[in-house]
Order: sequence, then structure tokens, then C-alpha cells
Amino acid sequence: MSHDSTAAPEAAARKLSGRRRKEIVAVLLFSGGPIFESSIPLSVFGIDRQDAGVPRYRLLVAAGEEGPLRTTGGLELTAPHGLEAISRAGTVVVPAWRSITSPPPEEALDALRRAHEEGARIVGLCTGAFVLAAAGLLDGRPATTHWMYAPTLAKRYPSVHVDPRELFVDDGDVLTSAGTAAGIDLCLHIVRTDHGNEAAGALARRLVVPPRRTGGQERYLDRSLPEEIGADPLAEVVAWALEHLHEQFDVETLAARAYMSRRTFDRRFRSLTGSAPLQWLITQRVLQAQRLLETSDYSVDEVAGRCGFRSPVALRGHFRRQLGSSPAAYRAAYRARRPQSEKPADVDGAAGPPPLLHPDQPVPLQSRRAAASAVGAGPSLSTATASADNGREAYMAGRASVPGQRSGT
Repeated sequence: MSHDSTAAPEAAARKLSGRRRKEIVAVLLFSGGPIFESSIPLSVFGIDRQDAGVPRYRLLVAAGEEGPLRTTGGLELTAPHGLEAISRAGTVVVPAWRSITSPPPEEALDALRRAHEEGARIVGLCTGAFVLAAAGLLDGRPATTHWMYAPTLAKRYPSVHVDPRELFVDDGDVLTSAGTAAGIDLCLHIVRTDHGNEAAGALARRLVVPPRRTGGQERYLDRSLPEEIGADPLAEVVAWALEHLHEQFDVETLAARAYMSRRTFDRRFRSLTGSAPLQWLITQRVLQAQRLLETSDYSVDEVAGRCGFRSPVALRGHFRRQLGSSPAAYRAAYRARRPQSEKPADVDGAAGPPPLLHPDQPVPLQSRRAAASAVGAGPSLSTATASADNGREAYMAGRASVPGQRSGT
């Protein structure tokens, strides 16, 4: 599912400044950005498909820093415009950022802030969310990014409500998407918002993709590897860990399988994923426990054993630190939040409401963004801990209006 709060009063009241045009889309590129993500908005907004019933946008490709811009495979790109092009755009897209550990250029951040102040719609695809967060545009807002980088985004920018299970999040004038192909979902959503279902459907047919994808990132949370690690020797170790979460092993075991010292393994793992291996392993075990609590009738003790925790006490401690509640309370709130129409006779395979990554306490349900509120501590997955009735209210407030699009209003 995806979060959509385009009806928010603040967003609805915003208007473009006189020099900006709604039909102009500026795509901000940086050196080191992956070419797939970079090409998505160029293809969606830069090709004339009026013959297929798709209204035309005017595309401006801007370099966010001095070129040439190097991308996947050693290719070099030369953008026809600089940051000045952003001043004319009604929509500014940041398709990716080269590193979740390095700060974006301040000049580019200033340009994004000015664009937002002047009413432009700001879009971050995948790791582009880190650029929007660095500019302060995600403060107090719901957002998403590739699930593997969501804990880092939440930890580095604690005022952002990071939702790692969404394909995209539309908060009116600021939008973010999950990794890689989810950028297509968000760009189609923008076309749908601007020109309606027929135009978005026509574009989807041209791109040979579904007009709307159901579900979210939750199906990938514990089994996929980030692109950066896919060709690395550590990929095999990570894949083994994900397949053996039910066993009791520690980071030393992983380091040994990688033929590295613990110190070298920690450094290498962090450089590839942006997360410490111990925190990553605990998060994966808690995610597994979360799913078992949602989809099975195993006791808490049985869940602990099936997730590799040494004892139920260890599970409860980590679960509470990451999700803000006990396993039993989480299961009760989860089941109460699910509408009766979605409760199958067999709870196996059920999918729950997406948790958020946010270190603060739950915001009031009356808040515009409270439908996606969360609690917990640190960079790990967290979800609201409410009573059964309040849990149902919070979940229903954030139910999807259409498949693949979650409403936050």
C-alpha cells in the first residue's frame, strides 16, 4: 500500500509562484546516482506520448553539482541545465542520492527549499528521500525509502515518520517512494493526480506495467538484499543469515562465514548497508517475530524460539525497544486493527498495517498525519501501541482508498 494525504489542508492551500509552471518537471541528478532510478522520471515526464492520450509535461534535467555526472557502469552524463532550472518547475524530482552516509551539496538543498517555499511539489525516489530529509522538507512528515535504508533514515532524521512498508508516500506537496521500481509507481501516481486515471492507465500500458500495484515493501523486508550488496561477497553471508533466523547465531558467526575478523566485518557491513550488523540482525529477528505474531497462533515462547532469540525474555526486551509494546500487546492491537472483512478464517498469510519508524511517542489520532503515527526507540521498525479500539481507529484512518495507495487523511 501507499500513503496518500493529498487532501491535507496545508497542501491544498499552496500555490505556485508566478515564475513556476505546473507542467514543468525538473529532475535533479547527482554524480554516483544509479541510472535506473535516474531514468524513471526522464522516461515518464520527458517523452511525448500525446498520441496515446498522455498529457505532455515539459522536462528540465538539472545537475545538482558540477559535471560530468558519473553513474552506473562508469557512464558519464551531462545535464543540459543547472540548479537555475529548478526555479521554473512546478515539480522537482530527486531520483536518487549516491550515498546514504554523505551529505548532499548545500547549494542543491537551498534550491529545493526555495522551490518548496514557492509552492513546487518535491519528489524523492528511493534514496532521494535522504536529500529531501537533509533539506528539512520531511520534518514532521510521513515518508518512505528503500526498506534496507529506512532505519538509517529514521535514525539520522528523527523528526521524519519513516514507513518502511510503503511503495510510496504522498503527503501533498512532498512525495517519496521506495526503492528502484517503486519510483515508477509514484510517477504514475503523479500523472494520475494531475490528469486522472485514464491518462495514468494509458501511460502504464506504454510502459508495460500495472497502473497500480497492490501491497507494499513488506514482502521484501526480510528476504531481499540492497543493490549495493548484491555483487559483494557479503551477499552470501547475509542471505544465509536471512534463511537461518530460526537458529541461534551471532555476529561472530557471520564474520567467520565471511572469513573476516569481527572488526573488519562490522566496518564492511556498515559501509554496504548503513547499519551495524548486530542492529541489523536484531531487526530481522524482530521483523520475523512480528510476522509470526500477525500470521500464526504460536505462543510468545514459541515465536521466540522460531526467531532465534535465546529466550522469551530476550524477545520481549528487543520487541519492546523496537516496536514500543510487548509481543502479546502487539498481537492484540494488530488483530483489532484489521477490519472484519479482511480477517480470513485462517490467519496465516495475513498482512498487517504498516509500522512506522519514528523515535517519539504516538501523536494524537486527531492529527492529520496521525493515521501513520508510531512509537519506539532507535532506528528500528516501530508501530503504534494502542488499545484494541484505538488500534482499530488508527488503522482504519489509514486504510487504502485504492489498491497500492494508502490514505493518511
